[in-house]
Amino acid sequence: MQLDKVVSYHKALADPTRIKMLILLAEGEMNGQLLAEKIGVTPATITHHAAKLREASLINERRDKNTIFFSLNDYFIKNSATATENLIYQRVRPGGVTESLQEEEQRMRDSVIKNFFTSEGKLKIIPAQLKKKLIVLTHMVSRLEKGRKYSEKEMNEFIKEYHEDFATIRREFIMHHFMFRDNGVYELNPQKMWARWEDLS
Repeated sequence: MQLDKVVSYHKALADPTRIKMLILLAEGEMNGQLLAEKIGVTPATITHHAAKLREASLINERRDKNTIFFSLNDYFIKNSATATENLIYQRVRPGGVTESLQEEEQRMRDSVIKNFFTSEGKLKIIPAQLKKKLIVLTHMVSRLEKGRKYSEKEMNEFIKEYHEDFATIRREFIMHHFMFRDNGVYELNPQKMWARWEDLS
């Protein structure tokens, strides 16, 4: 599954028009008409390629009356690029980080879990800061079984053991590559695909 995700990401990038769209959108949100004029293609062509980029989660869409505006999904683009690098170099990475860094990360992890979970293990609130959110999600998703397929109902029940907003947390599991969903069935991704809070500054 890890390989499939990386391949899907690069398939979405494998077109000159789509690359040009992403480069332009890096400057800020634009509508389809403006993108078409800048690239020199028809609005229909932009619509076609935008659908491919949206399916791969590389862009976001916002509708304002009859106009659709596009913007980059910055986090997903960067995270997928990192996932590609990790996949390629997974067998030849250096032995590990220094002990002091490991200790610092452990302290950060312990602090977040202590602050955001009750003594009974309930999640008080979903963190707004991305790094803390990823620590919380990692803590939760690590309780799921590798290789097991979960129905949506089972996922909802699992999440409700921690927090009542199961729909939001379920989406976060997918968005940050902790899990993948296929026809309503959820399964853990390989851990190398998970979004790593340790990689955030």
